[in-house]
Amino acid sequence: MVNTTVKLRILSAQRLRQSFEFYTRPKMFSLCPLHLSPLKPSLPPSLSLNHQSFNLFSNPILIRTRSLRPKSLKIQSLDAAQLYDYESKVAAQFHDAHMLKIAIIGFGNYGQFLAKILVAQGHTVLAHSRSDYSKTAQDLGVSFFSDPHDLCELHPQVILLCTSILSTEPVLKSLPLQRLRRNTLVVDVLSVKEFPKALLLKLLPGYFDVVCTHPMFGPQSAKHGWNGLFFVYEKVRIGSEESRISRCDKLLNIFEKEGCRMVEMSCAEHDKYAAGSLFMTHTVGRVLGMLKLESTPINTKGYETLLDLVENTAGDSFDLYYGLFMYNKNALETLERLDLAFEALKKQLFGHLHDVVRKQLFGNAEKARTLQEDYAKQAQNGAALVSSSKALRSPKIVRSDDQKAQISDDNSRLKIAIVGFGNFGQFLAKTVVRQGHTVLAFSRTDYSDVAQKLGVSYFSDADDLCEEHPEVILLCTSILSTEKVLRSLPLQRLKRNTLFVDVLSVKEFPRNLFLQTLPLDFDILCTHPMFGPESGKNGWNGLCFVYDKVRVGSDESRVSRCDQFLDIFAREGCRMVEMSCAEHDRHAAGSQFITHTMGRILEKLGLESTPINTKGCKTLLNLVENTAGDSFDLYYGLFMYNINAMEQLKKLDMAFESLKKQLFGRLHGVLRKQLFENADKRTNCDHLLPFRVPHKALWWCCNLIAESEQKEISERH
Repeated sequence: MVNTTVKLRILSAQRLRQSFEFYTRPKMFSLCPLHLSPLKPSLPPSLSLNHQSFNLFSNPILIRTRSLRPKSLKIQSLDAAQLYDYESKVAAQFHDAHMLKIAIIGFGNYGQFLAKILVAQGHTVLAHSRSDYSKTAQDLGVSFFSDPHDLCELHPQVILLCTSILSTEPVLKSLPLQRLRRNTLVVDVLSVKEFPKALLLKLLPGYFDVVCTHPMFGPQSAKHGWNGLFFVYEKVRIGSEESRISRCDKLLNIFEKEGCRMVEMSCAEHDKYAAGSLFMTHTVGRVLGMLKLESTPINTKGYETLLDLVENTAGDSFDLYYGLFMYNKNALETLERLDLAFEALKKQLFGHLHDVVRKQLFGNAEKARTLQEDYAKQAQNGAALVSSSKALRSPKIVRSDDQKAQISDDNSRLKIAIVGFGNFGQFLAKTVVRQGHTVLAFSRTDYSDVAQKLGVSYFSDADDLCEEHPEVILLCTSILSTEKVLRSLPLQRLKRNTLFVDVLSVKEFPRNLFLQTLPLDFDILCTHPMFGPESGKNGWNGLCFVYDKVRVGSDESRVSRCDQFLDIFAREGCRMVEMSCAEHDRHAAGSQFITHTMGRILEKLGLESTPINTKGCKTLLNLVENTAGDSFDLYYGLFMYNINAMEQLKKLDMAFESLKKQLFGRLHGVLRKQLFENADKRTNCDHLLPFRVPHKALWWCCNLIAESEQKEISERH
């Protein structure tokens, strides 16, 4: 009996230990607050404390187990998320609360561009398009549907129309709206706003929500992100229920999270601003694109901005541009104003153009060449050796930075006389003085106070200046006054080997003038610093400096003097470009003259900043600002004294006319009547009334086509 009792106690103790270890060992458990906490260690019914077979407190082994405490629980692993467990339900509720199911209609370049961000933010994206983009959609994590019925039956919360302007109406009419939920939100992203607003209000049932938006960027302009770019929207029709208001806010938050500048604006106000910025930008970009502008070795900052503008607009289809014109009632007026501005500029130019002067400037080129040849013959007999454009050029002295730093003796400094001490002359003088050269100045206007502040010796009498025997005469006059000023200088009072330098924006004209006017003993250097007080205000580093050693004597001192002068600009970091005057003018006519022409046309147009400026519009505004600061005499000089400018102006005129013909060639009276004239005859079409175009504007379109055809006939004959 005793043995049996001992055996029972030992067996019971073993079972008790097993039970205790079972309840206290680490287990997988859920973090869900609805799950009960693990039970405290307890005994199985067979080993309850009042069991007859043993006394818990009388057993020394069991008494020892009383002192044990349950071990602290540690997370070993998490429960696998099942489809219907609590965590999945919470995650689904969170997703539904913050994410949207968005169907993109029109999955071309722009639709795909938006889809990338939508997917990245965690939204569910569906897509439908006439073309098969299933492979692209799969790569982006988008569900593609070739049948719109299948897409609509999934009940997307938002329909995002990413079609072209021209195809928006037929696409919208083709959608099976009856398969969508009755409170679906429909959104467009077109570049015009009054047209889609009227269209959506007309075609959609009254229980659908409508938001008109315009992300004022695309794949090209937003390739580095959307931060700081404009997003314009109008909540045209949103239901009063909290869920519908919240859904609209969630959609707008997609763009706000990416850093867009959110602008709430009426569709009418948007189109008024867009006609002056977006449509104008595309028009200028397309006109310049027809000119086939190319980068040159002497690009200015302004010209590079025009090249960027052409690149940005060239990627857009003509349908997009035509849509901006056709579906924005303000675009026609803007085009008319641009045409008038261009005509006004041409009249202003041709009012100053005299055939006699032109013949005088360029008809004597042969005479200049003869003078140059005569000088070359004298040089062979022991006189100065001539180096011209692409012929014999003086060797260029290249100094290391250490050598430049060591130049401090008087022989390394030049005595430079600036003739024409206006804005540009003063601008150059600051740097020349800072480098330690001696600077004299002469001008018809009294700049003695300014000169004193700059450390320049000012002379009101040209004879007094020339008697100081400056080594370099630096002409900083305007193009129009250069000849008059040069002929007024007392050249006989200068040393016979003086170096004459000009800084005009045209080069063949001063080259010919110097060769015709200056004695053969004088050296000639034609230069063009392709920057000014505005573009060079932060330094000259990287800016282009073009020069042509037209005539430099072979004496070492004269070669060295020329190189010392050029070194002034090289030390400031200028990009030194040696180029013939003829080549310079050919490049400048296609870059500098066109830049100034577009800037002045836009200035006459009265282009102004808007609350929704695109990058392209900012480019045009900067162009206007940079060119408006220059006098008309400078612009007229670029036209008058560059033999290539007339050809470029004609090309620009032809490009503009070609663009207008291309636009009006697609403008059919029937379609315009369908869109605008019959708007008041349609039921429930009051929304389309803003699109009615004045008869005067329609007459202007027809008149332009007639004029263009007449002009073409005249040119043929």
